[in-house]
Amino acid sequence: MRDSIVVVGMGEMGSVFARGFLRTGHPVFPVIRSMDMAAVANEIANPGLVLIAVAEADLHPVLQQVPVVWRDRLVLLQNELLPNDWQQYDLEPTVVSVWFEKKKGMDSKVIIPSPVYGKHASDIAEALVSIDIATHVLQSSKELLFELVLKNVYILTTNIAGLQVGGNVGELWQSHRDVATAVAYEVIVLQQALTGQEFDSAALIDGMVKAFNGDLNHQCMGRSAPARLARALELAEKNGLQLETLKKISVASQA
Repeated sequence: MRDSIVVVGMGEMGSVFARGFLRTGHPVFPVIRSMDMAAVANEIANPGLVLIAVAEADLHPVLQQVPVVWRDRLVLLQNELLPNDWQQYDLEPTVVSVWFEKKKGMDSKVIIPSPVYGKHASDIAEALVSIDIATHVLQSSKELLFELVLKNVYILTTNIAGLQVGGNVGELWQSHRDVATAVAYEVIVLQQALTGQEFDSAALIDGMVKAFNGDLNHQCMGRSAPARLARALELAEKNGLQLETLKKISVASQA
């Protein structure tokens, strides 16, 4: 029997990965909200990996409580991830940038291949490929950082621009490219401040458009859009940034 896998958080995303692990012969042990991670760790001290599949808002409380015996085998998949999210806890997790959508009652819908980096990358890739979800393994932490920033640019641009223009990403790029571009460049400025790194803005925009083309009907604005905008503006203020386009959209969306 192959190594056991622990999945913390069994929502839509956790369930997808659990199915992939099962398909590749790994026993899967779920940790749901009502369970104590420490108690589970006493029973399963040496899993092959521990996938943290909780929602973004729950990530930091979970990382603060991860049992010591699990700390060197974590995998993260949340949106809006950046290295400081795990470095502040002195962790070196495997990270997958998820580019497929999973909603209740629907099968997974791939937008573009999901990149993954870290010591458990091959296990993650194997599990996803087994359930027909395209992926590719990255070769360096530098590549991972670019991919995480790219995902953030995509999510924040579509959500925030969507507050102004609505619609889907195909319509956004076809009919409101000026809005999308203005938002994207400000998001890139924010990402650079948060990471202390400079990025090729043109490459990020090109990557964003490639993702648009992967699912032109993907809706721009989900329920999280107002919170994402508020969080982006809060982070901008903390970093001394003036993001005028984002401010204007925030004011207009609250009018």
